[in-house]
Amino acid sequence: MRHFPIFLDLAGRRALVLGEGAAAARKADALAEAGATVTRVARFAPARSAQDCLAGVAIAIGAEAPETDLQALSEAAQALGIPVNIVDRPALSSFIMPALIDRDPLTIAIASGGAAPVLARQLRAKIEALIPPAYGRLAAFLGRAQGELRRRFPDLAQRRRLIERLLGGRVAALVFAGREAEAEAALAAELAASDTGADGATPGMVFLVGAGPGAADLLTLRAQRLLGEADVIVHDRLVGDEVLALARRDATRIFVGKARAHHCLPQSEINALLVGLARAGKKVVRLKGGDPFIFGRGGEEAEALAEAGIACEIVPGVTAALACAAAAGIPLTHRDAARSVTLLTGHGKEGVIDLDFAALVRLGGTLAIYMAITALPRLAAGFAAAGLAPETPAALIERGGTPAERRLFAPLPELATRAPAWSSGGPALLLIGPAVARAGTATREAAADLTAMLA
Repeated sequence: MRHFPIFLDLAGRRALVLGEGAAAARKADALAEAGATVTRVARFAPARSAQDCLAGVAIAIGAEAPETDLQALSEAAQALGIPVNIVDRPALSSFIMPALIDRDPLTIAIASGGAAPVLARQLRAKIEALIPPAYGRLAAFLGRAQGELRRRFPDLAQRRRLIERLLGGRVAALVFAGREAEAEAALAAELAASDTGADGATPGMVFLVGAGPGAADLLTLRAQRLLGEADVIVHDRLVGDEVLALARRDATRIFVGKARAHHCLPQSEINALLVGLARAGKKVVRLKGGDPFIFGRGGEEAEALAEAGIACEIVPGVTAALACAAAAGIPLTHRDAARSVTLLTGHGKEGVIDLDFAALVRLGGTLAIYMAITALPRLAAGFAAAGLAPETPAALIERGGTPAERRLFAPLPELATRAPAWSSGGPALLLIGPAVARAGTATREAAADLTAMLA
């Protein structure tokens, strides 16, 4: 390890930045954010030497200045014992500037010893994606609790075990969810249980997480983090192996998939399962295809958890209408074709389709109908009776947003005729409206523009 990592307290101390340009400005901004009083000097002059400028300075940085001035700054600072960095010049520097991830009060620094700063910045980007800003809130929360934890648990090993439990449990989950008042109460309960030696399970928490259309790289960062932390994952049939592979290896997986007219587990039993797991102290991810609150029964589960007094957080996902339309290049809204988009389901309670077809036809825009394949003949008949023009563009998109996606474009009456032979049994979305005719237009226009640029 050539460079010893260390964090300097610069609050109220002077810092010198030599040079002009974007690099020098970025360094000055970073020093100011750390609390330093920054002096900017474009270059040294006969009446103002490097030694003069360094008087009372705690740290010095040079960038985009004349070579002689950079050399002079390096030599003078090192002679005075002042840490100095000349940007991209390790040989002239007594310290290097790492790539930083700021999650105040948590700070992560990545350095390559000056050998590969671009690589360090790329690694920073990867780590930043895994460490959301909520970690800063968690660090601050623990900092505020530090005095009380030290008072109650003077033994370091005992205190460390408790903190590890807090970081993996409900307290941290509530902080991440932005519910700090509840986190304070949960911490107080944890401390009270520890004081009394109670060994009963502290209630866990349930996360209703949208898994998106199936591709793992369409998960939100929050969903990915929770999959890596969950004790139990309760998932439906629309969640693929690629997404489940992101879960903790030792996490329990419970399949509760539902298909039309065939429920592996009735909804009431799924609700009871989630409540029971949370009461046993488990961190539960209820993983649903698409978005949990768009035809995913997430609302019913959230209500059941609330009635049972179980903490719950909703993590949205990319819903099928967005994923299918994006993959097919269909603009759900378009100034020239669709001023609105309406999300509907083709599979109501007890299989009844209760749609106001006439109102939907008057509304216009784009209609996105979930679970439409088996109801397609009744949908086509209902829209036809309500006056929808038979030539209105429509599309069926099966397994949208996944590598197995399939599309069938035709006017709605023709789709209803062809769909039974075409369908492979996967989940399908029906899109209806003038915007469907613009499928791929944006992609084609972008390709044409690129071709013209390269010509």
